[in-house]
Formats: sequence, C-alpha cells, structure tokens
Amino acid sequence: MPGTMTGCNTDCVEKPISIGFQKFGRFVGSNPWWFFISPLLISAVLGSGFYFLEDREANDIEEQFTPVNGPAKLERQFVQQNFPLNDSVFSNQRLYTDGVYATFIAVSRSTSILTAAAFEEILSLDSKVRALNVSAGSELLTFDGLCARRYKKCIPNKVLDVYNYYGELFEQTELTFPFFRFGFTHLFLGYSVGGVRVNSTVLKSARAIRLFYFLKEDNRSRTDLWLNEFLRVFPAKLSPRFIKVTYSTSLSRQVEFEANTKDVIPLFSITYVIAIAFSILSCLRFDCVRNKVWVATFGVLSAGLAVLSSFGMMLHIGVPFVMTVANSPFLILGIGVDDMFILISCWQQTNVHDRVENRLADTYKEAAISITITTLTDVLAFYIGLMTPFRSVRSFCLYTSTSILFCYIYSVTFFGAFLVLNGRRENRNQHWLTCKEVPEECPIGQSKWYELCCVGGAYDPHTGSEEVQPMNHFFKRYYAPFLTKPWTKRCVILLYMTYLAVSIYGCFQIKEGIDLRNLAADDSYVVKYYDDEKAYFSEYGPNIMVIIRARNPLPMTRL
Repeated sequence: MPGTMTGCNTDCVEKPISIGFQKFGRFVGSNPWWFFISPLLISAVLGSGFYFLEDREANDIEEQFTPVNGPAKLERQFVQQNFPLNDSVFSNQRLYTDGVYATFIAVSRSTSILTAAAFEEILSLDSKVRALNVSAGSELLTFDGLCARRYKKCIPNKVLDVYNYYGELFEQTELTFPFFRFGFTHLFLGYSVGGVRVNSTVLKSARAIRLFYFLKEDNRSRTDLWLNEFLRVFPAKLSPRFIKVTYSTSLSRQVEFEANTKDVIPLFSITYVIAIAFSILSCLRFDCVRNKVWVATFGVLSAGLAVLSSFGMMLHIGVPFVMTVANSPFLILGIGVDDMFILISCWQQTNVHDRVENRLADTYKEAAISITITTLTDVLAFYIGLMTPFRSVRSFCLYTSTSILFCYIYSVTFFGAFLVLNGRRENRNQHWLTCKEVPEECPIGQSKWYELCCVGGAYDPHTGSEEVQPMNHFFKRYYAPFLTKPWTKRCVILLYMTYLAVSIYGCFQIKEGIDLRNLAADDSYVVKYYDDEKAYFSEYGPNIMVIIRARNPLPMTRL
C-alpha cells in the first residue's frame, strides 16, 4: 500500500493575520466616518509641531555630518585643553579649527601675477578689505578692531610685505619657493603663491596670489557681522584689469550649504507634482461611476497626513530637523502611493454587489499582509540606521521610519474609510464628480459623448468584479506571455548579468570623502573659489599638528 505524505501547512502565520485584517476591515467598513475624521484630527494636533521647526533646524556641517565622538574630535578636544590659543600671539599653525577669516584668490589674466600692475590691484583690494566696517548698534566694528593679532599688530600677508619692501625692484627680485629668506626669517610662500613655475628653487612665474584676513575667535557674533559685510560689499569692489578674483570666508561653506534648500525646493516641487499627477491619472477611468480619481487623491492625501503627523510629532519631541530630512516626504509619497495601488487593485477584484464593509474586509484580507511586510522591512531598515555615528543620518532615519509607520496606519484607516465612502457612492450608481445618479446603460439616441460622461457602473458579469483595466489586460495577455518565451528569458538573463557586472564595477570605483564644491550651488561664489584653490593651491595641504604625550605621565620634579 503506497505511503501517504503528511501535509505541511505553510500559512500558519499568514492565515490568522489575514483573518485578523479581514475582521478589522469589516469594522472600518461599518464605521468609516470615525476612521476618516480621526486621522484628520490627529494630524492637525501633531502638525502643530511645525511651529517649532525653526528652533529645531540643525544644519551645522561639522555637528551633523561628522561622526559623534570621532577620533579627530577627541584629539582636537585634547589640544584645546592642553594647548589653548593665545589671542595676543596668534598663529595659524596652532589653530585646531579652520579659524575665523576672510580670503580671496587673485589669478592673473596673463602668464604671471608677479608684476607691479597686478600687485597694485591686489594692494588696492587689500586696503578696501581692511577699510570695511559695519555697525553693531552704537558700535562700529572695523577690521583693525576685530583682527587676530601678534604682538599687538594685525596678522599681515607676508607676500604683500615682500612686495612693499622691494617696491619697483620686485619684478627683478629673485624669489625662492616654497621658502624665501626675508630679513631674519624664512617665509613659507606655499599657501600664498600658487600656479608656480620654478627653476630649481627659483620662482620664475606664478598665476595666483591668496590672501587671508584672520579675525579673533572670542566673539563670533561680532566677527560674523563683519564677515557678512565682507560678503555683501566685496563683490561690488571688484573691477580689476589684470587679475580675476574669487573670494570666500569661514562662514561661506555653512551659509551656502543652508542656502541650497532654496535652490532645491523648486526641483522637489516639480517631482512632487509629477508623482502626484501620475498617481491620480493612473486611477482615471472612462466609467463615470467606477472612476477612482477621488480615491487616488485621498490616497496621496493619506501620505501627506502621515508626513504632517510624523514630522510634527518629532518636532514636538525635540528631534533635530536636518536638511537631509527634507528628502523624506518624497520617499513617503512613493510608499504611500504603492500601498494605495495595492489596496485599489484588491478592491476592484471584490464583488461590486457585496456590502461595502464586506468588500473592504476582503480587500484587507488580500492586501494587508503585503503592505504590512513591506512596512516592517522598511521601518526596520531605517531604524537600523539609528545606530550610525552621524547625527544627520540618525535624524533622517528617525523621521522617515516614523513617517512610514504613520503612512501604514493611515492607509488601513483613513484611506480604507474613504474606499468605503466611495464604494457607497458607487453602489448608488452616482457620478464621480456631480454625485448624481446616472443610468447603467446608454439610452437610445444618445451620443458617444453622453455615454462617456453620463453613463456608468459597468462590471464584469461573470465575476461580479469591476472590469479589467487596459493596463492590467496588457500585462496579463501580452507582457507576461512575452516574458515566458525561451529567447526572452535568455535576453533577460543576459541583461541582468550585464547590469550586475556594471554594478560590481561601480562599487569598486566608490571613493570615500566629500567634495566641498558639492555643498554649495553650482553657480555659488564658493565653488569658483574652490576651483581656483584646487587649480593653484593643491600642492600644499592643510597644517598637520603632531602631539606627543606620555602613556604614564610623571609629576614634574625640581631639578
């Protein structure tokens, strides 16, 4: 006697969950107004958190986009504690930050900038910078009053001192590079002179001169006023004949980074409009009763309410709002629209003659498992991102994961409730726009336009569900059979292998680091400065500070 194979149930988890969602769908269908209005009220209450948006904004580049307690930060903290700056004896080589400064790069329009004509224009710009002043209440802030000092004198630009010393003989003077003996000191010209051409160590020509104007770090509010005045006035002072000038300040990187939002908003607005329009038009039907335009509109609204609620709640709690979080709503819109399409597809497969609460119960039974699994995986992925040492990534992941949860909740409550309300309209065979009852069949003698606009309520008489849409028909009748052909399978495998190979190659081309140019808009003055800095001053990098400390420090003893 042949043995019998013991059956194995594989739906022991899915089945009870589906039954639970079926019961929940029937409950929502029986009380649609409660589930429709409640999310609106909750969103209004939580959305009040946007009142704190300005206070919660945190876009400091170092704080948000560098690791918390990274080795560099800990080492800098050690230097700050053990090697504090001396304001009376400023040294840019002892700075443990970028410092507070204004700077400009003068690039020669000819082959060399080491000419009297070019330096006269540079000296003119130097005097204009030093003459800048700005009012702070009743006080006049000048460069001389704010500049970093060494032995009670503002830090000079030594290359200008060299030119002033030699005067008319400057062009005939044999300068050495990168070190030049000037009096009793050796000057390092690598940071001041760029684009050089040397013969041995003798400087034959140079394309660029860079000047720095360092300010004190003891009162940033006062120095920031002067730097902002520099950015406002300095471009208007530029009218040189022999040089081209680019400029920047210690504030510029942060200011231009924050200004990026104004440039990005129009682009995001376009993408939102396209995504929303596509979602709504995809649900357009030629049947004036079965039309799902309002359903799609409220599906998009459901995603918007999720963003409003989640962001408002995070702002109420006090979670920092970083610029990267502004990208999150587009992801939530995509997830919400995806859930909407799944629910609409399952709704259209239910029997149009059933009660709307039963139709929603059947819809949830089929669709809820799918959207629940995708929600759990998405939320888990973003919550894992909370373990990163970057604060900006933490904020983005927290805002986004919370938004996904609200999107899921509103999909099975707010959107499901509207499906029921729309289903009641369809049961009464009412027009989607005017809500007036229309005939199911076109009266004799009426035009095609009348049939298109004023006749509706069609369904598949064999299944009792709504008629199959052209796009569904295309994928079922043409696209799916096309994919199952042997030669199509081979082409798909070949394309995928090519895609995989290109992707693997691309992974090996990834480089760590960040290009500072990308922090500002393409047409920003900072980008032009960075371009000149890279072109003419990339040979000598930033200062390197070496600190040697004992593993077991011993107390000082009297010799």
